[in-house]
Amino acid sequence: MSEHKITRCGTIAIVGRPNVGKSTLLNYLVGSKISITSKKAQTTRYQLLGIQTIDDTQFLFIDTPGFQLKHLNLMNKGLNKTVHQVLSDVDVVLFVIESRGMKEEDQAVMKLIPKDRPTILVMNKVDLMKDKNALLEQIKTMSETYTFKAMVPVSAKKNKHLDHLLSTVRDFLPEQPFIYGEDEITDKSERFLASEIIREKIFRLTGQEVPYSIAVEIEKFEVEGNLRRIFAAIIVDKDSQKPMLIGKDGEKLKQISTESRQDMEELFGGKVWLETWVKVKSGWSTNQRVLKSLGL
Repeated sequence: MSEHKITRCGTIAIVGRPNVGKSTLLNYLVGSKISITSKKAQTTRYQLLGIQTIDDTQFLFIDTPGFQLKHLNLMNKGLNKTVHQVLSDVDVVLFVIESRGMKEEDQAVMKLIPKDRPTILVMNKVDLMKDKNALLEQIKTMSETYTFKAMVPVSAKKNKHLDHLLSTVRDFLPEQPFIYGEDEITDKSERFLASEIIREKIFRLTGQEVPYSIAVEIEKFEVEGNLRRIFAAIIVDKDSQKPMLIGKDGEKLKQISTESRQDMEELFGGKVWLETWVKVKSGWSTNQRVLKSLGL
């Protein structure tokens, strides 16, 4: 009789205030770019599952939207509700802060973490701290002030100490069979990932005003062999935002489309034919029906 292999599998929430590097961390832990990133806060709008299977362990990482304490419109209230739901239902919490130390906004997010969830403090962006003694001092202060199960300094961007983080997380995951196939990296469809890639390019390539009032709707997604034909509408709130996205002689929209197509081809492993256009839908971010149709 063959010996039954003991496997571990569990859910890990990645939480923190906006812009501490949660999505970058997820992408590096999974080994593929499935979550969009930018320097602007509140880039992540959806709960996204990233799957990493290593030997006898399957890690199910949940990237949550950065908890929004300032702009509480209908959309952000919905995002905050998502964070609450995720935290009450996971095996482990990765609480991400910047390595320079805890800020007031970090403490506000920490209060949301249920006391009975094993929580690991992830001190990100250690590459920005030139003085290692300052980092050690910070770790000492944290260990004296808070009761985390573990503290792991990392640099998601430089792929530093992530193996140590994974082995630390593994100890807290339950013994149970894998839920997903060993080669799966996310539970999201290619259609969803395509819309998120376009949204990332808009965040990166436009000014402050546009990104927060846009959404991307994939109107058609066709697969012919190794070719994907994707038709995407970029939805804006006001007529005045349309020219900002299109740019002079259509240059801005062309750049958004080109960079999106390149990322899609890399992620999907095949040719992509992408067509994008801009559509005005006034008040979409405060309209319950529209938000529901966009999956928000």
